[in-house]
Amino acid sequence: MAFDPTRVDCWVFDLDNTLYPPSTRLFDQIDVLMGRYISDLLGCDLVEAKRIQKMYFHDHGTTLAGLMHYHTVDPYDFLTFVHDVDMTALAAAPRLAERLLALPGRRLVFTNGDGPYAQRVLEALDIAHCFDGTYDIHAMTYRPKPEPSAYTGFVEAFGVDPERSVFVEDSARNLGPAKALGMQTIWLDLGTEWGDRAKDDAAIDEVIADIVPWLDRALATLAPEGRVG
Repeated sequence: MAFDPTRVDCWVFDLDNTLYPPSTRLFDQIDVLMGRYISDLLGCDLVEAKRIQKMYFHDHGTTLAGLMHYHTVDPYDFLTFVHDVDMTALAAAPRLAERLLALPGRRLVFTNGDGPYAQRVLEALDIAHCFDGTYDIHAMTYRPKPEPSAYTGFVEAFGVDPERSVFVEDSARNLGPAKALGMQTIWLDLGTEWGDRAKDDAAIDEVIADIVPWLDRALATLAPEGRVG
């Protein structure tokens, strides 16, 4: 089905590699820190740590979920360590901010990261003021996207009507549960090696390569209700 912005009063966005591009390589820093954490935790070399990290990510949705399942890792300890990254890779995104603020209804972040990290990212992009709330891994009780409970918890926490919502996400596998609840879904296809894992075309309403032009099209459809000045 084609995306219909006139049905939307809640705009939901993933965070990493969605509100900023992979070219910033911010997640690469997190990737390195996760490898170091696992290496120190298990006493293995970095090559083996990388293998374990990716296995847990693909099998459990996040590396943290796998570590908690197999090694009872403290999530706060892990997240504090791996999110200690240099945010100077990010730059203010005024065009994105302008379009986000022009959208009618609420704007929410739905991320497998934690709240403090998400806030730092949004502030570095100078778009923190554009959002009405963030639902993070702690709120999910560490059962991350694409676990269905993450989506039902999000909907309940913010009183979201799925039929009036759209979810924008760079990981195709995370769109299925949103579509099952009735949300419209947008896959941000960035050509990454992991973005199309477990992709279900039936769970995707539209495929885009850049958020700003997509927002421009949505706002043009919504004019004069939503208009960029």
